[in-house]
Amino acid sequence: MKASLTVYFEDPFWVGVFERIEDRKLSVCKVTFGAEPKDYDVLDFVLHHYYELAFSTAIEIETRQAADNPKRRNRNARKHLENTGIGTKSQQALQRQREEMKTERRQISREEREAEAQRRFEMKQAKKKEKRRGH
Repeated sequence: MKASLTVYFEDPFWVGVFERIEDRKLSVCKVTFGAEPKDYDVLDFVLHHYYELAFSTAIEIETRQAADNPKRRNRNARKHLENTGIGTKSQQALQRQREEMKTERRQISREEREAEAQRRFEMKQAKKKEKRRGH
């Protein structure tokens, strides 16, 4: 298992993207921090709220073998630290999670709308029946 956190500024808030790779499957979660978080704030958040995070559904990825050359490892680490933002696989996973949440919200709102229409219909029918009964 491999986990990483990338914190970056997405106007007007600071955002953290948690990436979790488990058995060659990537799942991500996006967290909005608000003001710029200090190192100890991020550590506290990870220690207390990591297991409450809603990670996206896992997508299959191919993992590369780490380089044995220490200079190459150093170079890759430097590139990784300089990289601001999130990887394309993470972006795709976040997009997929957003789409799932959107369809879920649409389904719930459709059900609520239909329930409200049914309630109004039943009230109308009851009123009609009450009028027909007379005094």
